[in-house]
Amino acid sequence: MKNISVKLRIALWLTLLMGLLAMLLLAFVLMISKMAATETAMSQLSQTVQSNLRQTKMIGGFLELGSDFSFYRNGVSTLIYSREKALLAGRIPISFDVEESFQNGLTRVVSSGDEKFLVLDLWLPMGWEEGVWIRGLIEAPENRRFTFDFLKVALVIMPAFMVLAAFGSYWIVKKAFGPLDSITATAMSINEAQDLSRRVGLPPKKDEFSQLAATFDELFQRLERSFESEKQFAADASHELRTPVSVIKGACEYAEKFDETAEERQETISMIHRQADRMSKLISQLLSMTRLEQGIDPAHLEHIDLNELVRSLCEDQAYDTCRLFLELHEEKLMVSADPALLSRLVQNLVENGFKYGGPDGSVWIAANRRDKEILLEVRDNGIGIPPEQQDKIWRRFYRADSSRSDEGGIGLGLSMVRQIAQAHGGYMTLESVVRVGSVFTLHLPVPEET
Repeated sequence: MKNISVKLRIALWLTLLMGLLAMLLLAFVLMISKMAATETAMSQLSQTVQSNLRQTKMIGGFLELGSDFSFYRNGVSTLIYSREKALLAGRIPISFDVEESFQNGLTRVVSSGDEKFLVLDLWLPMGWEEGVWIRGLIEAPENRRFTFDFLKVALVIMPAFMVLAAFGSYWIVKKAFGPLDSITATAMSINEAQDLSRRVGLPPKKDEFSQLAATFDELFQRLERSFESEKQFAADASHELRTPVSVIKGACEYAEKFDETAEERQETISMIHRQADRMSKLISQLLSMTRLEQGIDPAHLEHIDLNELVRSLCEDQAYDTCRLFLELHEEKLMVSADPALLSRLVQNLVENGFKYGGPDGSVWIAANRRDKEILLEVRDNGIGIPPEQQDKIWRRFYRADSSRSDEGGIGLGLSMVRQIAQAHGGYMTLESVVRVGSVFTLHLPVPEET
């Protein structure tokens, strides 16, 4: 039984259960038919005896029977006994050969050899002390013929019924377990091919297995996203850490090979420190982006005033007020956002504007509502971005102006900006003209409460 599949086990149990129910139903039908036949026989016995009782009289010491009196009717034999229990009229059935005492008005079953009879006695008084007993006899219904025919039909129908029940049960169970088979097949194919992009892909239904399949699809999607994030993290880290590690290694080898002066040693240490800071910043940003992608550190949304958040951020960062200009309204502009992540987004855009705007460049920040969106614009008058590069700037480690890579940028700022926007259910757009400037716009949905 342990090696039998669950589907076959359930089908067998259902078949056995249905067979048991069929047998119980058969027994119930036989019992009901027997009870019905007995009730019918008792009713016939009672009606016949009472009818004959009304047709019996004693006139002048002689027994007189009416024209409707019948000693045998509807299978009922009627006998007339004296007070001393002597048979006065009627004929006792041959198979009834027992001495049965008289009991007035009580119908009972009396066994006579292999036969059973229903017996009913009624006392007919005639004067103070005289009278006669009217006894009715009818064979108790055994329904042997009916039982035999019924069982013969059942022996023909029951096997066909059991076979039909077995096939029907297995078909129903197989149909119900279909999503589970799809889940198993998908999991095995993922394990064999190591392809997390595969899905069960069942149409949405309300049954438990379909919901389980949908849950597994979500699980596979999260596993794929997590695996891809880890692969991306490993690839990015190994690629971008190669340069600072090489610089640090070269500086250490140079310091070991040559006897540096105090100034040269200090310069080497400073260079190693800068590269270590660059590595630390890179790893920190990569970890933040990976956690956000995998949902380990999701956005914690709350209703905040966008104008107030931007003002507070600019005050805390102590930006040069001669280069940064806020175009914010006094009234509140409520958004549903994570304050820490949204602050990071604004900070990255502002620092990006300062970085590529040159020493005299300026940055403008504006926020307003348009239709069903909240717009946050960060505008600069820097070098601008060529059209062929505008789709690429959102990639990790991409820098539109490679000649400015010495300024400490690692190419993750705008990639993180787009990721934060997506975590808030929004998106980023860019409008840029070379040597004129760029406008980065954050589009956020309007909160339902507002």
